[in-house]
Amino acid sequence: MSSSNTKIAKFGRRRDQRRALLRSLAESLIINESIQTSLPKAKAAVIYTEKLITKAKKSKESLHDRRQVIKKLNTLEAANKLVDSIAPKLSHRNSGYFRIEKGAFRKGDGTSTVKVSFVDDLQSPAKQTHVQESKKADVADDKKTKSSSQQTVIKDSSRAVQPRNKVQAPRRTGVRGNR
Repeated sequence: MSSSNTKIAKFGRRRDQRRALLRSLAESLIINESIQTSLPKAKAAVIYTEKLITKAKKSKESLHDRRQVIKKLNTLEAANKLVDSIAPKLSHRNSGYFRIEKGAFRKGDGTSTVKVSFVDDLQSPAKQTHVQESKKADVADDKKTKSSSQQTVIKDSSRAVQPRNKVQAPRRTGVRGNR
């Protein structure tokens, strides 16, 4: 006797590949706060990530829940961001943390794409004012550089995106077990 709620989207992949896909989608959603993907993948990622957020909201009470969140995500950075900054901002909601907005059809295979993002604005008011102030400073810097063509302005490099460390695949030696 099987339950009717056991149907899951398989995406034409094995179980380990499906889990990796959901983990990477959830991690991208947490770190970037929005992703663009196909509709079935978006629905599966929303379900997976909403369960993680609910568990992250409980993590203030127990260390076990925090460790469970770390276990379900690929990187510690994403888990810490979820538990420390995102979950407290979503504490007033019980569920429904995400919105799915339909987009255009993908050119290659014609599937419908969607944008998944948080319903609430997750930027703190202090961060929003800092962003607005930095934009005003950039505009002022641009005006200065336009007025005097000989002056060069060096922008703050602390806002630049740091490159990721490249992980190299293991070398294939030709030994039968290492294909």
